[in-house]
Amino acid sequence: MENWGWVYLTLMAAAVQSVRTGGQKYLTRHMSTFAVSLVRFVYGLPFVVAYFVFLLYAYGREIPEITLYFLSFCLLGGLGQILATALLIYLFSFRNFAVGTTYARTEAFLTAVAGAFIFGEVISLQGWLAITISVTGVIIITVVKTTIDNDNWVTRLWNKSAAVGLASGLGFALASLSIREAALSFGDDTVLFPAALTLLTTILMQSAILGLYIVVRERQQITIMLREWKVGTFVGITSALGSIGWFTAFTLQKASFVKAVGQIEFIFTLAISILFFRERTSPGELCGMLLVVAGIVYLLVAA
Repeated sequence: MENWGWVYLTLMAAAVQSVRTGGQKYLTRHMSTFAVSLVRFVYGLPFVVAYFVFLLYAYGREIPEITLYFLSFCLLGGLGQILATALLIYLFSFRNFAVGTTYARTEAFLTAVAGAFIFGEVISLQGWLAITISVTGVIIITVVKTTIDNDNWVTRLWNKSAAVGLASGLGFALASLSIREAALSFGDDTVLFPAALTLLTTILMQSAILGLYIVVRERQQITIMLREWKVGTFVGITSALGSIGWFTAFTLQKASFVKAVGQIEFIFTLAISILFFRERTSPGELCGMLLVVAGIVYLLVAA
């Protein structure tokens, strides 16, 4: 891999996303799930618009012809992200939600599978092995951090919770692959511009879809969104920065590789809990962290 730009962008996006999660957790105390998601898009939109306009003038470009092909994949990516998030949250209504959450953490592997069989992405054997190693580490971390009785693992390895978890992971996987397909549809050598246009289009669609839902079903949430503008702005800025990193990285590299490296977010999250909240780390979590790092290093060196 001669171009390491996508690696730096992914690490930046994962780090920013870890910080953004804190702001979103605060908002969930006062808002519904979809309202918190809308805050992320609406408050982040002005910063995405500013970034796009900057690139527009910096490159001396005009907005290219917007094709139905491009719009279709932006819509698919936006809907996939919204539905996958909703399914992930729906998991917590199950008594054995931990099993489903573990399946959802196979997102990077599902991205590789969907990319290979649906989008025709060629992944080397070393790439598959690296992704598998890092995903295994994430699964171990998820299992260790969650209480699961033996009965669930032995007799309930496959159930409704598992199906929802896989559906969530697949939704995120298809969203990432669709975003990459939309950005690449321009055939543009300047990576930043098509990635920014894809991001702007996708966020506009997501804002419209969730905004309509909130107006129709949860109108009272609008007042709370306005009241929490300070935290909302923080979430919007960090969301915009993270999305810029993810979308540009997807344009530069296979979505499965980006997702595999992006799993370092779990380590960032654990590091925050250890350094700032003084939480203790178990041997299982350390083992999982080592596997995540090992998988990422192997991906960057050998794949």
